[in-house]
Amino acid sequence: MRFNYRHLDWKLVGAVMALSLIGIITIFSSQYYSNSAYQQTYWLRQLVWLVLAFVAFLAVVRFPQRLFDASAYGLYGVSLVLLILVLAVGHTRMGASRWFDLGPVSFSPSDIAKLAALLTIARFFAYTRLPAYSKRRLAVSAIIVILPMMLILKQPDLGTSLTFPVILFALWFWSGLSPWYLVLIVSPIISMVAAYYWLSWAVYLVALLIFLASLRPGLIFSIGVVVMNLAFGMITPFIWERLADYQKNRILTFLNPGHDPRGAGYQIIQSKIAIGSGGVIGKGYLQGSQARLDYLPERHTDFIFSVLGEEFGLIGALIVIGLFTFIFFRCIRIAARCRSRFASYTCFGATAVLFFQFAVNIGMTLGLMPVTGLPLPFVSYGGTGLLLSWVLIGLIVAADHHWQEY
Repeated sequence: MRFNYRHLDWKLVGAVMALSLIGIITIFSSQYYSNSAYQQTYWLRQLVWLVLAFVAFLAVVRFPQRLFDASAYGLYGVSLVLLILVLAVGHTRMGASRWFDLGPVSFSPSDIAKLAALLTIARFFAYTRLPAYSKRRLAVSAIIVILPMMLILKQPDLGTSLTFPVILFALWFWSGLSPWYLVLIVSPIISMVAAYYWLSWAVYLVALLIFLASLRPGLIFSIGVVVMNLAFGMITPFIWERLADYQKNRILTFLNPGHDPRGAGYQIIQSKIAIGSGGVIGKGYLQGSQARLDYLPERHTDFIFSVLGEEFGLIGALIVIGLFTFIFFRCIRIAARCRSRFASYTCFGATAVLFFQFAVNIGMTLGLMPVTGLPLPFVSYGGTGLLLSWVLIGLIVAADHHWQEY
């Protein structure tokens, strides 16, 4: 039977393509005044990657859904091998071993690992007969995430590693776990942050006890939550002392960007200046002073939204945010109507990945999130990141095309 591309959700695809093209013209602008001829051609390489990503999208939507279902565990195993290999023989940049350098092309296996972990957890949840609150179910799914996450942390790449628990929590929720239980599961991390000051930790623990008393999740579970919160809070000083100086600076800079204005806080300060100076309508294309005078670091990747905000102003920023909102709304609607549990979990998990990167990147440029190095999907420069994002959209569009299949 001949595949008919006309029946795909081209409104969703059109919004994604619009973001990708906005990314290319913004990358061009961000490096237009660069003294490096290589950097001036970033936009051209991104265009080539966009063509490849769109070809990959067209291929993904044609593959049968059962192919992704059947190959999930195999892809997961391959991704773990690649993550181990990149630590041993990968190309090192700025102290991190994250890439395989293949001459003119390099790729990061962490992007493959994100896709593999998503498909593997989706398959596990789709076929397991264990109830949503089963400890075994929670433990197995957590192990699936922890293995690639720890290998990526070893590179080190904190930003990418944070995507894995996002996938896990999103699919825990979508597969029936109560949001309140999710709060309790993540509460030890909150305790660790609150324990930075003894008074905030004391207030937090009192609030936690009140919350447990009202929710009544069970005596053993409640005792376990309290013990874990106390343990994580007590080890906070030891963890702080083991952090590298740059990691401490990132945390302190997030809490107070003026802490190190010429060091760790420089990026956030310059980003906020760029966005604020754009005003309502922006300074105009190729007219951004922060990019032209080379004040804004990593302006083609981490801080590309800052370039867009300076040149196109509030209107341009709202257009980009509006396109993302449209994409997320449409993707969640697709996930909700898929009859196949595997397809539904895959759609929601893919949406969670894209939303997390979107929220963290834009929050980072506004000083609302710590600098983690997560790119803005479809917009930031990066070949494998763009390819992965389009593959995720391909999975969602394919699920929508076959939404009646079980």
